[in-house]
Parts: sequence; C-alpha cells; structure tokens
Amino acid sequence: MKAAQFRRFGGPEVLEIVDLPDPHAGPGQVRIAVAAAGVNASDWKKRQGLMDPELPQTLGYEAAGVVDEVGEGVTDAGVGDRVFGFCVEGAAQAERAVLSSYAPIPSSLGFAEAAALPSVLETAARALDQLGVTAGTTLLVNGASGNVGSAAVQLAVARGARVIGTGGPASHERLRSLGAAPVAYGEGMSDRVRALAAGGVDLALDVAGSGVLPELIDLAGGRDQVVTVADFAGAQEHGVRFSRGDSGRALYVLDEVGDLIGSGQFMLPEIRTFPLAAVAEAHRTGEAGQVRAKLVLLAG
Repeated sequence: MKAAQFRRFGGPEVLEIVDLPDPHAGPGQVRIAVAAAGVNASDWKKRQGLMDPELPQTLGYEAAGVVDEVGEGVTDAGVGDRVFGFCVEGAAQAERAVLSSYAPIPSSLGFAEAAALPSVLETAARALDQLGVTAGTTLLVNGASGNVGSAAVQLAVARGARVIGTGGPASHERLRSLGAAPVAYGEGMSDRVRALAAGGVDLALDVAGSGVLPELIDLAGGRDQVVTVADFAGAQEHGVRFSRGDSGRALYVLDEVGDLIGSGQFMLPEIRTFPLAAVAEAHRTGEAGQVRAKLVLLAG
C-alpha cells in the first residue's frame, strides 16, 4: 500500500510516499480502506523530531474509510461499514489503516468531513470533562475561533453552558453563530470579559496558547478552574492542568456527534483537502498558520 513516511527529520521536503506492507487488525480493532485522513500539528512536530526519536516514521492519527478487515472480538463493525476514528500507531495517512477507536460515520457526512473530526472533537470534549463543564457553567474559551476552540464552544453550549469566546474581530460573527459571546483577544481582554460577566467566569479553557494563563486564572478565580491544551510551558509555570490524552480520552464523543449535527447543535469545520501524494504541501500549508480550515488528505 502507499503511505506517507519520512526517513529523516526536517522540513516538509523529507516527506515521501512509499510502499509499505498492509497492516492487519488486531483484537478489538478494524482495518479500513482509507478514504480520507486528517492532518494535525502533531504530524509536523513528529516530522521535526519533537516527538518520537525512531526512524523511519509514518504519519496520521485520524481517518475515515470503509472497513475491510475486523480483528478478533469485534462485534460493533463489519466489512463494508463506513467508520471514522483513531489510528494509535500514527499511520493513518495511507491507503489502509488500523483503527483502535472508531464509530459509524453519521449518514449526513462524507469521508473528508468525518476524517476532520476525531482529533478536534476528542480534544475539546476531554478538556470540557476535565474542567467539569455542565449546564449553568460560564466558560471562557481562549482561542474559540480555531478548529478545537470552535468544537469546544459547540460542545459546551450543547451541555447548557454559557460560553464567552476570544477571537479576532473577523471571527466574531461566526462565534455568535456557534452560540458564544465573542470578545477580542489582546490588551484589555480581561476587561472585555468582565463587561459580559461582572464576577468573572466559572471556568476557562486555553486553546490558543497565547500566554494569557495568568489572566485566565484571575478571571476564573483560581488555577484549578483553568485547563490548557496548547501551553505546556505555561501550565508548568502557573500550576495549570495541561490536558493530554494519556490521562483519559473522551472517545464517546465520536458516537454522539451525529446526533449533535442532526439537531443543528454542531457545525462542521471548514475543510481543505489535498491528495495523499501532496502531503508535503499540506504540511507547508498547516505550518504557515494562515489557513483556519482543517486539512485533510484524500487517499481513496
């Protein structure tokens, strides 16, 4: 099968499409003929040598496609089913991939739309769970206009929370459509938040990693009321929880998103697609940071 791989660390130019043996589904897993695979910052961090030291490495943690092999003990999926989910081996940007966590693709979604969802949904839902966001909570989302931030806003609103979201002026209309009260980030952000919530907020989620953890701690009334998914160094410095998947994953959200989409409570992110062979171009686009769309590789 064709798969994205790199044999040395470096820029996007080290990426290549190679022939690798087909993987096989283990117990509790399914293998899919990949139709689409998501591209995330973790992919270029791997390529830069910031994660795993071994070489060579494959890429891709999320994908959507059609099941063509099921592992021992699998009873919730069969050959021919459309599914989306996570490839824990980091080898989803390929013609075939093994998914360890998966769910049926909602009937209203195509493969590219489904492949864009697992990472942003799980990251957002996990952070909301760790914060304890429930009905009646006032939540501040710093970086609400990005893919994870937008998912967090919508999932929190669906839980019955009141959400205030930071973003640039151009994003404010969209934030309102997602159910958040928008405020501009930058100098004076705290004052703008307090104009909407005089006593501050109950909880704060940092998705942007923009160095505002002290302000979020002040607004939320303490470091225990703040979680960041983007500022590891700041979390260590200020005693804030850094959300990571190894502390428990919110995989249930894959099964729930179909109903949220169907009821109009979840709007899909904008998607930009590339063929699998253009994986290097997708990395350049993502690293440049000028495209807010979720990047997806089409393998099928």
